[in-house]
Amino acid sequence: MSVADEYSIERFLDLALAFTTERQLDVLFDMILTESMDLTHCDGGTVYVKSDDCLEFESLYTRSKGVHMSKLDGDVSLPPVQLNRSSVCACAAIDKKLINLPDIYDSKEYDFTGAKKYDSLNDYRTRSMLVVPMIDDHENVIGVLQLINATGSDGEVIPFAREFERMISAMTSLASVSLHNRMLAKEVLDILHSFVRVMIDAVDTRSPYNANHTKSMVSYGEKFLKYAAEKDPELFPEDEWDPLLMSIWLHDLGKLVIPLEVMDKESRLGDKLPEVMHRIEVAILCEKIRGLSGENGADEAIAELTDARDFIMDINKAGFLPDEKLEKVQAISKLQCLTSEGDRVPLLTEDEVVSLSVRKGTLTAEERHIIETHVEYTESMLSEMIFKGLYEHVPEWASGHHEFINGTGYPHHKKGDELPMETRLITILDIYDALTAEDRPYKPPMPTEKAFSILREMEGEGKLDKKLLDMFYESEAWKK
Repeated sequence: MSVADEYSIERFLDLALAFTTERQLDVLFDMILTESMDLTHCDGGTVYVKSDDCLEFESLYTRSKGVHMSKLDGDVSLPPVQLNRSSVCACAAIDKKLINLPDIYDSKEYDFTGAKKYDSLNDYRTRSMLVVPMIDDHENVIGVLQLINATGSDGEVIPFAREFERMISAMTSLASVSLHNRMLAKEVLDILHSFVRVMIDAVDTRSPYNANHTKSMVSYGEKFLKYAAEKDPELFPEDEWDPLLMSIWLHDLGKLVIPLEVMDKESRLGDKLPEVMHRIEVAILCEKIRGLSGENGADEAIAELTDARDFIMDINKAGFLPDEKLEKVQAISKLQCLTSEGDRVPLLTEDEVVSLSVRKGTLTAEERHIIETHVEYTESMLSEMIFKGLYEHVPEWASGHHEFINGTGYPHHKKGDELPMETRLITILDIYDALTAEDRPYKPPMPTEKAFSILREMEGEGKLDKKLLDMFYESEAWKK
């Protein structure tokens, strides 16, 4: 029984399993090269990956020189090989055929100028060469495996035995199918990632006040996951990182359908302010005219209107309104003002009174409800997409970031074990960034310690996960 036969019996099943289970393409390419070199007892080899109109270096070994370069280690910087007939590896890819040369210096068919130059610069002598295109089940060339200088039992360089041609071809064929599937999966995932980025850019473009929110959360998430991997590796398994980060990217997707006048409302009155100010200015002018006519009470009315105008401007963007200011809103709502037609109308409409009576923030209860529906829209929109395997929970994780452990969140009032750790983390990241964001029109950014004080109060109320909150603080992932 030949060495090749022994190898096929002892190791091919293990290789088949390894090729089909390994998820990282870089590792797969490196595995193909090292296994091929072990099988043929050769001194060196290179794996190229086809990319458009060239072959890019993926992994390179020269054992006698102690050289090992691999993309897996981030140390391959060699220029790509153009897909033309100026190199033997490109010819193998173009012709889709195996090439076995006993001594390249005797070859008249292929150009080995580059190899010979390498030999002279590195005190090396390339002799035998076996070049095998890696072809998938659709007859597409994925890459090229190039092996050099097979060695005999005495260490002398010999030609590559013909018996190895079939073995290496079978090995590369098996690997190529696996590589094709991995590359196809990667392409699909890349498309999904690009779609996510486009959708989030659309959200950001609609609302400049929300432009940095998602990006900041993703940054927090990436840094936190690296910290958690060292602190508690089982908390968020590494194969869950990408689905979790994708959930963060998509958590505010529903804001695409929220009216901008609500989402970007920077003051209590919002777009109602010009109309209120115009109404007051007209009333003041009418009172001045009335005063010039000698009618009584004009000066008092002007003073009241001026005070009301200044008060409205003062509270319109205020962060918080105490009771006395809310009471004054009610008081001025009872004032009457003149119109240009000589009629008297209330200084404020019912909607304007409601808007100015918001104690904290800028949104009325109705407007806040509209904003809150963005999670329902997120859930609905993502449910129309197909998320499977590791990504099947993305819609749930993304749309649950306003739920609280004690059941007081929305939209479904989930609680306890109904909320996975991923959702609990996104909730903390979302609240922290909302508190500290520097681009919100309705409030100044909150200092970090104050933000964490609020988060701890919420944790004390049973809303947030204590372990995750503590780890988030300790990780310093929140540092910008």
